[in-house]
Amino acid sequence: MKIYLTLLLSLIFGLQSFAQDEKAQPILDKLSAKMKSQNSFYVEFSANIKNSSLGTEENETGKGWVKGDKYYASFGENTIISNGVKTWTIVKEEKSVYETDADEDDEESINPKKLMTIWESGFKNKYGKETTLGSETVHVIYLYPKNAGAVEYHTIVLYISKTSNELKKVVMKMKDGTVMTYKLTKFEANPEISDSKFVFDVKKYPGYTVIRD
Repeated sequence: MKIYLTLLLSLIFGLQSFAQDEKAQPILDKLSAKMKSQNSFYVEFSANIKNSSLGTEENETGKGWVKGDKYYASFGENTIISNGVKTWTIVKEEKSVYETDADEDDEESINPKKLMTIWESGFKNKYGKETTLGSETVHVIYLYPKNAGAVEYHTIVLYISKTSNELKKVVMKMKDGTVMTYKLTKFEANPEISDSKFVFDVKKYPGYTVIRD
């Protein structure tokens, strides 16, 4: 459960210098500039995790608050809190809290901050097509990991609004056949967020085991 939670929640800045698509890159640069102009943001999303060969499918909703290097995310009954120095992944069904250094997040962790800027580090990109998502025209851009052997996914697909230049949907395709689809249902730029939101208080989780890496 912890593996999937970090993959789902743990989804902003610094492009790598390797071959990029001439049509995709300007769109991603514009999206990055928009995100960098914001001091904080709040996002709500839905997620579908499906593996057709195994006959499994899960649906959840989540929300996240991001302020600088800090973030707080809830997904189903589980939570991730990061104060920019430490990250705590709270898994309710295990009654466990996994504490790690924030700068040691692995390449597969998808927190709400990374979800909104996942294209910026470690990927080659390729423009797919222009299509519609609901009633909105979107750009479809494919991301391929630079170090494919180090991660468990092979492709990430971004759907970016042509008119508002906002990220609307992310699809992560795993090597085991699992497909994770995130749809951004709400985005609020520069909300007021107290720093207390990003403080982990062990007293709020009686009976939980804290596991430190």
